[in-house]
Amino acid sequence: MVETSLQLLATALALGSAYALTALGFVLIINAVGAVNFAHGDLVMAGGFAAVALAILLPEGLPVPGLILLPAVLAVMAVAGLVLAGVAYVPLRRAPPVSVFISTIAVGLILQHAITLGAGPQPRVGPSLVGGGMVELLGAALSYQQLATIAVAGVLCAAVHILLHRTRFGRRLRAAAQDPEMARACGIDLRITVGATFALAGALAGGAGLLLSNQYFVTPTDGATFMLKAYIAVVVGGWGRIWGAALAALFIAVFEVLVAAAVSYLVAEALLYMGVLALLMFRPQGLFGEAEGRRA
Repeated sequence: MVETSLQLLATALALGSAYALTALGFVLIINAVGAVNFAHGDLVMAGGFAAVALAILLPEGLPVPGLILLPAVLAVMAVAGLVLAGVAYVPLRRAPPVSVFISTIAVGLILQHAITLGAGPQPRVGPSLVGGGMVELLGAALSYQQLATIAVAGVLCAAVHILLHRTRFGRRLRAAAQDPEMARACGIDLRITVGATFALAGALAGGAGLLLSNQYFVTPTDGATFMLKAYIAVVVGGWGRIWGAALAALFIAVFEVLVAAAVSYLVAEALLYMGVLALLMFRPQGLFGEAEGRRA
């Protein structure tokens, strides 16, 4: 019983770690521009396919292919985030937020169909972070891949925290997100901060895509699922609350895995959505409050 519980918990934390990276990038864009990036889930999917494509370039038999590719995937998806900002946000930055919603939906669909045409609709498996193998803990066999996923996601989340709270550039990003007009008056270039935020969000999406692509595979239509989980995490965590969204993403994964193991995946999904509806009725600001003025 203890062994099974530990295995389920490791599975849930590995999935939740990837969800947390997805939610972090999603909420960073909300805070930066006050609009929802509906292409964010497709960026996660694209990160998985970028890992699959780049893995072809590596020699066979490497013990840590995913770790070797991680910096490249982060860089590629950071550039994709910048392109997304230039195409879907910058031309519409003075338009109503609904214009940005529609433009990001369009970009996401374009990305989905482009990858379907280029790679086909079939599921693909991404590179493993540290190869195969298991480690025994309290009698439970835990995979190296699960533990590495949790560790890598933790390092990336810590890096984001350090960037936002321990660097001058991070303070500029937060200032521009909290009060754009005051930040502009203080000499902060909002074009740079918005571009950097989109790049950071794209990199986080790419990291999540790489982590998910090995154990859960990746298909061109996965973006909608990732987008929905990120949106739910933001609603549960509190609109605009960065770490609230990350914690909510972990909770969502733990809930899904435990209920799916006890009953079924369909029941887990149904109960999750019912729980979100109940939360919206009784505590619409989410579990950790709500950032003022950030609502979609």
